[in-house]
Amino acid sequence: MSLFFRFAAALAAFSVPAAAGAAWHEAKSKHFIIYADLKPDQIKSYAERLERFDQAVRRVRGMADPELTDAQRLTVYALRSEGAVARLAGSSAVRGFYRPDSSGSSAFVPRSAGSKGVDWDLDTDEIFFHEYAHHLQLEASSVALPPWNVEGFAEFFATAVIEKDGSVVIGNAPQYRAYGLFNVTSLSLEQIVGANYDRLDGAEHDLLYGMGWLLTHYLTFEPTRKGQLNHYIENIQKGVPALDAAKAAFGDLKKLNRELEKYKLSKLHGLRVRGDTLPVGPVAVRPLTAGEAAIMDAHIRSRRGVDDKAAREVAAAARKAAAPYPNEPFVQAALAEAEFDAHNYGAAEAAADRALVTDPNYVRALLYKGRALMELGKDKPGTKWIDVRGWFAKANRLDTENAEPLRLFYQTYTYAGVEPTRNSVEGLLYAVALVPQDDGLRVSAVRELLVEGRLAEAKAMFAPMAFQPHAPKKYRESNAQVMAAIDAADGKRALAVLEAAMEAPDDQDGKR
Repeated sequence: MSLFFRFAAALAAFSVPAAAGAAWHEAKSKHFIIYADLKPDQIKSYAERLERFDQAVRRVRGMADPELTDAQRLTVYALRSEGAVARLAGSSAVRGFYRPDSSGSSAFVPRSAGSKGVDWDLDTDEIFFHEYAHHLQLEASSVALPPWNVEGFAEFFATAVIEKDGSVVIGNAPQYRAYGLFNVTSLSLEQIVGANYDRLDGAEHDLLYGMGWLLTHYLTFEPTRKGQLNHYIENIQKGVPALDAAKAAFGDLKKLNRELEKYKLSKLHGLRVRGDTLPVGPVAVRPLTAGEAAIMDAHIRSRRGVDDKAAREVAAAARKAAAPYPNEPFVQAALAEAEFDAHNYGAAEAAADRALVTDPNYVRALLYKGRALMELGKDKPGTKWIDVRGWFAKANRLDTENAEPLRLFYQTYTYAGVEPTRNSVEGLLYAVALVPQDDGLRVSAVRELLVEGRLAEAKAMFAPMAFQPHAPKKYRESNAQVMAAIDAADGKRALAVLEAAMEAPDDQDGKR
């Protein structure tokens, strides 16, 4: 989201360098699975910091904290440097990014960032905290939110400071947004709260984030503005244009702007959450096996998402890395993913089979076995779809809170060209509840609801996508058209627009 504008296609040069004297480790905590070439105590400390931040945000927002399976935990790849992240993303402007996915959401961040002693630069914590705040906001939100609110929320939490006693201070000023806040005047408050703009240049983009933070901070801490932000969001859900909703909630926008100008010059305070109220929980750390370490480069590139050219390169690298380790499930499942992305479905099935020989219940291998068979059986008479579905059904029985088997089980009916069963539809809808951050999954569910004429449910399901701050213009326009058609009770029109958008080439991420 914030620091990730769009994925580029040229990824061939990316590699994950190992730090001198360090080896790859995995740290697993309640909310995270972290991979990094750090020492055990370092990665454990890193995991504890992330958990403390998670707990502080949940406490401030009053969020639930359910138990998670591995599929629901956020996987964090802590790469060696900002340069490694930028190469992975394909853009020098990207310093950290977050990729929501029903197969497992991931964050890619540098182990170190920023210029020491330069307080207007971003550091590692701020990059991760911003991206994870998006993850949590989408986890708890089922409403349409304008871009300034989406980014203002993330910026509000991005500057969190974890103190030595474990306390977390939230809401500090983002010094790295100072230039936009004090020097850019080409984007007005009216445009920001009305979401009335199209393409922003770099300075205006910085101002949107800074003003998003300032508005969020002011509306949170200013007593005379209590409840106004909720009123604004509620009006948007009723179909009120964002600018009209802002005027109804905030009153005179010129007056609000004067107050904000004064507010940003004042000494702004944050909210301190005591460390003894933030349970971190246990962190399990283990070294990666030689096979896991060998294939980690290819695995990270696969998880980032690849286009066809990069997929072929990643598959070749994965084959070489996996060859000495035919009996390691993680390695062979990673190879299966790489081969699948390169459309080598027979090779993907073979790799999944090797993983399942060692561990018949390895969920990721079960999924790629089924996915390979699904592609091999597509448009082929005589395909035994009940057998294909059996792989996803087994994966679901092993992990009932994993969204991916549910999505794939539903998808088999589309591949088979038959009407999905009620069970598969309800599974798809539950998958969205499990991974509300995955837009592709959400769109599939909205389409099904529109097909069935369940407009009220379709509107509620589609609402979080209505503004899409970083979506290409064509998707922002189609999203608005879908929402308008649903509001007008024109389900056929909404379905037609949605399906046309689904069929359009995806130029943002080669991996769907």
